[in-house]
Amino acid sequence: MSNLHAHYGPSALYPPIDAYDTGFLKVSDIHNIYYEQSGNPQGNPVVYLHGGPGGGISPSDRQYFDPKFYRIIAFDQRGAGKSTPPAELEGNDTWSLVSDIEKLRSTLGIDKWVVFGGSWGSTLALTYAIQHADRVKALILRGIFTLRESELKWFYQEGASHIFPDAFDVYKSVIPEDERGDYIKAYYKRLTSADPAVRRQAGKTWSAWEMKTSKLFVDEEMVKHAEDDTWADQFARIECHYFINKGFFEEDGWILKNVGKIRHIPGVIVQGRYDVVCPAVTAHDLHKAAPEFEFNLVADSGHSAKEPGTTKLLVAAADKFKHL
Repeated sequence: MSNLHAHYGPSALYPPIDAYDTGFLKVSDIHNIYYEQSGNPQGNPVVYLHGGPGGGISPSDRQYFDPKFYRIIAFDQRGAGKSTPPAELEGNDTWSLVSDIEKLRSTLGIDKWVVFGGSWGSTLALTYAIQHADRVKALILRGIFTLRESELKWFYQEGASHIFPDAFDVYKSVIPEDERGDYIKAYYKRLTSADPAVRRQAGKTWSAWEMKTSKLFVDEEMVKHAEDDTWADQFARIECHYFINKGFFEEDGWILKNVGKIRHIPGVIVQGRYDVVCPAVTAHDLHKAAPEFEFNLVADSGHSAKEPGTTKLLVAAADKFKHL
């Protein structure tokens, strides 16, 4: 286990930059995905895969990468962020997203790129790499999530509830007693309800549970994010859709069973020791399955990429690969 220390500034992140190119890519009869490029148009390509699923991108996501050396590509996955139609579940699954990443790569004329993903973004990065190893220069992975049943049960049924019982009380309050044996199923029913008020309440409550548990110290600004009707609807509906379908994987633990196909790719894992959303056991299991990947366990971080120790290591990992 090694520790990198970023050299850049007190906050570790690079300064904010604007995108030099934005657009929409039609990826199916229904879906159009929003994408943007920033940094150096002739630079080393890196693709940023956001979390959730359904979380969308934000301008600060560009700041992990040295803009002098990187051509930074970020996009909103199906139904998320500015992609249209918003919160759409039809034609929205893991394999479609993998195919979207490939379509975006070829549309932008990129041969190979660095792939960066945290939380659900790490799930998607690993799945994409397993399917398209010849297109991946390196992997930067944070808050590892492989969508095993045990991981879903820990966060949405029982486990994290023992650490954040106060927040979990709010999460379970919208579900009647007789449906609490399967919260994902109960939430899915409400998140796909024809009644906008039912859907809105479920979306905000589901989203708030994750926002309240994402940092070592609860960040009230982050929690306020869940009050945004549109964002909460996209985030909660798409997440729950993926989780009730077990990530659309053909078997539980598919990623870890197939990770042997990508052990030759340079990789860095950054994991918060006190990550309650995606507990360290999954990162530990990934490291055991792919010992070649550099493994960083951050002693004073939870799940969020925006915690100082995690941010520094992510920037340092990106710096490490910028000349690939």
